[in-house]
Amino acid sequence: MRKRLRADQGFGLIELLMAMVILNIGILAIVASFNAGIITLNRASRITTAAVLADQQMELFRAIEYESIRLASATIPATAPYTTDSAYSATQITAPSCGAGPSYPNECAATRQATGADGKLYRINTYIVPTTPVNGRAMKLVTIIVRDDTDQARVFVRQASTFDQSTG
Repeated sequence: MRKRLRADQGFGLIELLMAMVILNIGILAIVASFNAGIITLNRASRITTAAVLADQQMELFRAIEYESIRLASATIPATAPYTTDSAYSATQITAPSCGAGPSYPNECAATRQATGADGKLYRINTYIVPTTPVNGRAMKLVTIIVRDDTDQARVFVRQASTFDQSTG
């Protein structure tokens, strides 16, 4: 009986199984880190594309005169998430007409859908509110918010800039 208890037959198989379990745990950890990396890269890509879209939208306002910085009132949605955003104000600077016909130029649209360079859809919301700083000079605060078009509660970029009457 003692001879059987001291025999090391079968220990090679147990060692092999233990080595395989440890190897599998290591491989699964590497696969999980690759998966997390892919998700992080996808999110970074979406944020970068949204930032470019926000910059393009803001450049439209930088290219026009101060009096032309306004939204077409027909393009302002009356529903969330547009109206529930902190940048929203009932005193937005609007005009009954902005450009020609029902197809408004991008600088006049309060909300619009855009396709990014990555081929994905984004929702660009624009808010223009009057503001008067301490020096008393009237200004317009333009806020651009780029959201995921399929899940508009998801904000990728928020960008704001002020324009004064010297713009033009």
